[in-house]
Amino acid sequence: MTKLSIATAIVKQLQESGHLAYFAGGWVRDLVMQHPSDDIDIATSASVEEIQALFPKTIPIGISFGIVIVVDRGHQFEVATFRKDRDYVDGRRPIGFDPATPQEDALRRDFTINGMFYDPLSETIYDFTEGKTDIANKTIRAIGDPAARFQEDRLRMMRAVRYATRFNFTIDTKTREAILDQAETLLPAVAMERIWQEFKKMAQFAHFDEGLAELQRLKLLPTIFPQLRGIPAADIEKRLAPVEYFPKGTPPIAELLQLFPRNSLEEWLGLCDYLKLSREDKEFAGKLHACFSMLQMPEDWQTNLEPIEWVRFYADERSHLYLKIFAAHLYVEEREEFYTTHASREKALWRFIERLRRNLPILSSQDLLLAGISPGPIMGKLLKEAERLAANFGIEDQEELLRLLRNSSLWPLSD
Repeated sequence: MTKLSIATAIVKQLQESGHLAYFAGGWVRDLVMQHPSDDIDIATSASVEEIQALFPKTIPIGISFGIVIVVDRGHQFEVATFRKDRDYVDGRRPIGFDPATPQEDALRRDFTINGMFYDPLSETIYDFTEGKTDIANKTIRAIGDPAARFQEDRLRMMRAVRYATRFNFTIDTKTREAILDQAETLLPAVAMERIWQEFKKMAQFAHFDEGLAELQRLKLLPTIFPQLRGIPAADIEKRLAPVEYFPKGTPPIAELLQLFPRNSLEEWLGLCDYLKLSREDKEFAGKLHACFSMLQMPEDWQTNLEPIEWVRFYADERSHLYLKIFAAHLYVEEREEFYTTHASREKALWRFIERLRRNLPILSSQDLLLAGISPGPIMGKLLKEAERLAANFGIEDQEELLRLLRNSSLWPLSD
């Protein structure tokens, strides 16, 4: 069975047990827009206890808010009780909820395009917020009073921009004015982890750069990054212009760091800490900065770099991604020569690059042990020097490397 047919079966079981049950939110929006989607949420008049009694495998992820996960044949579906939220006290969560009708449930949601329900059995769309009209008009509009919707969850201000960017829609005037009025309240009401997740979701679709520029116009970006206060949106657009040419699969942090092109490595890493990014994202940012520092050197400086420096660079599994990100900043007519230069250099050093990638050095620690070197810092330095000598002089003979090492200042003096 497909995920859609399994979700339909869940709705059928709920309805046959005497409950209202529909698909809700984003899946219905995508159905109206004729976009493929398998992210199916279900809303129902059944209580959490009734849902748990009906289905043998459930996960209680948000019982206090009427939400459980129903697991069926390897698929997970969020099933939520129709609800009216009580007052919000922290710009994120309600203090509780009350059971509600589908229409009342729709009125608590964020935007009209996300406020529709769909009965997969009768193939009926229930649209209490004129979501279909706004989709036809390509409009992002908050449900009801936009100021109230954003006070309930400040992150909705960023979501408005994400949806507008993703679908190439326009944000409704009153919704836009409410964002401008409340932009500076985004922090500290919203945790940085949630803000970063919103950036990542925005980056999954085209025109992330346009979304960031819109966040600047709406005062949200300078609220998140005070360093950007007072910078015109036009300047932000210039900084983000290369993003259009970034390769598919570029981590969102690479695109976001375009906002800070002249920052030092320490400042980039500080931004990663500020955003509470993963170690992998922070490592990527550090390597990207090192790549830019190397490739921005004058051409004669790059030519004079030791081959081992290029070996270490190309041995990184993401080196081609770094090169493509850097090339996005070049004039179009410069890029072919740029790629040709690096392809030629990489080919010439390939055997040493492969050795480094596969951790198969010409001279190993075992070889040094046999030569009388004890494990420790000196051995580590000698191994690194052997790697350097091999790449710089094209040496692939162990005895030749040992001879050079014995004649170097690193080799310990005999008693």
